[in-house]
Amino acid sequence: MDSAAIPQANTQEERTIRIELAAAYRLAAQFGWTTLIFNHITARVPGRERHFLINRFGHTYDEVTASNLVKVDLDGNVIGEPAAVNRAGFVLHSAIHAAREDVMCAMHTHTVAGVAVSAMECGLQPVNLEAMLFYGRIAYHEFEGITVEPAEKPRLVANLGDKNAMILRNHGLLVCGRSVAETFKRMFDLDLACQVQIAAMASGKLHLPSPEVAARVADQSARFDPNGGSAAQRAFAALMRRLDAGDPSYRD
Repeated sequence: MDSAAIPQANTQEERTIRIELAAAYRLAAQFGWTTLIFNHITARVPGRERHFLINRFGHTYDEVTASNLVKVDLDGNVIGEPAAVNRAGFVLHSAIHAAREDVMCAMHTHTVAGVAVSAMECGLQPVNLEAMLFYGRIAYHEFEGITVEPAEKPRLVANLGDKNAMILRNHGLLVCGRSVAETFKRMFDLDLACQVQIAAMASGKLHLPSPEVAARVADQSARFDPNGGSAAQRAFAALMRRLDAGDPSYRD
């Protein structure tokens, strides 16, 4: 199906976002970041309506396409053809999209590495370069049960604050960004940091850099990519080319 024919996509910009978001789902499946039909990546649709796109509940990540993504409003109403949406995904993501105008995309995972670090009292440690990207820039939210209660939203938002990465204690990882590409790259870095931490901790006592060096790495990342995403855009474009070479059906 040509992108111009994608149902419910009212603008070319929305069509582009649908394709990029579908690509993120397919790539997440390839990277092993999925938990059956659960967890979510969402993207805000431009416009005053403040709608966002989410996966159809019941589809695996490798079944997601640009056209079968579901558009919802901040109250949980499906825009267009009726479709099932996971309540836990809606509660978590609607809280972020309602509170953070700067967030275009949000991603939540339950990877083994991410959940393992979320259960560690020490939290994320500056073990490697990727971990240091988050030094002083990661939030934490205590586990309150399955995220289906609207009453949890204010606490989620307060804990996230103005940060773009959060460890949900005993639960998993959450990242957000100003584009699908930026969000995907941020999750790649955070999950890799968790994987390295687990491997390093298995070997014995950690050797950590000084706080000054860890802070320098985080600052360097911001200074050398001041627009917060040009490197991510390049990386994501390369990954989309890989998808197109193998199975471009995510664009349908």
